Amino acid sequence: LYLFMELAEGKQKFIEAWGKLGSEWGINRTMAQVHALLLVSPEALTTEEVMETLNISRGNANMTLRDLINWGLVEKQHKPGERKEFFYADKDTWNIARQVAKERRKRELDPVLKLLAELTKIEGDAKDPEFRTFNKSVTDINKLAKNVDKTLDTMLKAEESWFWGSIFKIFK
Repeated sequence: LYLFMELAEGKQKFIEAWGKLGSEWGINRTMAQVHALLLVSPEALTTEEVMETLNISRGNANMTLRDLINWGLVEKQHKPGERKEFFYADKDTWNIARQVAKERRKRELDPVLKLLAELTKIEGDAKDPEFRTFNKSVTDINKLAKNVDKTLDTMLKAEESWFWGSIFKIFK
């Protein structure tokens, strides 16, 4: 019984911490908490189990599970003879990291890259300090964003051991 209580407390602390971390990264706290719950659950859970465990409404649970499915972090499962839907999260942290990177790239980096590409085409007088400053800033940020994009592309295509080995070689 003592071990069970300890595990339950540990799970709760993980769910709270993952929710806090998610909200600091710009992800809805409830979405991060539902993801955390599914990460530490060996079996797929129903909407009702998610609602009960996290004390959230059906509407919030449904919307959050749908968002997690859209992010590619959770999949819906059907069990033979069951009418309820079950939800399961991939437990492979490398897959999770790549999926989050892919979604954030699509939602955040791609629109910025598109805008920066347009802004670098603005023409002006090279002698005008305002134009020079604007052009240099936009060009430098565009270069940085493209490098971030290339790094993300490498990460998305890489195997975990190769990627981390390459990263650690850079910092030696």
